[in-house]
Amino acid sequence: MAKVYVFLADGFEDVEALIPIDVLRRGGVDVITVSTTEFPLVESAHGVNIEADIQFEQSDYSDADLLMLPGGMPGASNLFAHEGVCEALKAQFAAGKKIAAICASPAVVLAPLGILDGKRATCYPGFEQALTKATYTGDLVTVDGNVTTGEGPAAAFPYAYELLTQLVDKQTSDQIAEGMRFVHLMKGNI
Repeated sequence: MAKVYVFLADGFEDVEALIPIDVLRRGGVDVITVSTTEFPLVESAHGVNIEADIQFEQSDYSDADLLMLPGGMPGASNLFAHEGVCEALKAQFAAGKKIAAICASPAVVLAPLGILDGKRATCYPGFEQALTKATYTGDLVTVDGNVTTGEGPAAAFPYAYELLTQLVDKQTSDQIAEGMRFVHLMKGNI
């Protein structure tokens, strides 16, 4: 079973964290939420308190198949300010293992760490100027090697299904998308 750690900092974007967590868990992925604050409770950008599964100091993250960053502000800035998160991301990338970030986090966290250098990536519009060493796609989801980036809140579902495809398989991802009625939504039946 694939293992994913989702780093949560105060000010994270609610749906960019919770939709991928939900989709991946439905697909059988072991998803562990990690508080990067001094408390288990992390407050989202919209005032929702989430109790993380563990606090940052409780793991070394070397067993991760994927490290994932939600966006949101100041959530992305708070993730970048956390030295341990940055070190874990750099080690994950150096090992050639998967990293995913959405919204502001590709620009605010991954780009300054050099993780997006020479890669294609997307992020929330207005943050793309920070992708100075990457090629900005503007797509909902962009995959380049071991790095997956998402544009913003509306991209949370396609981003999550892409990650599930990578970690489990396309058939499982398609079944989950159908069961959650995402396929129906995409057919324009709103």
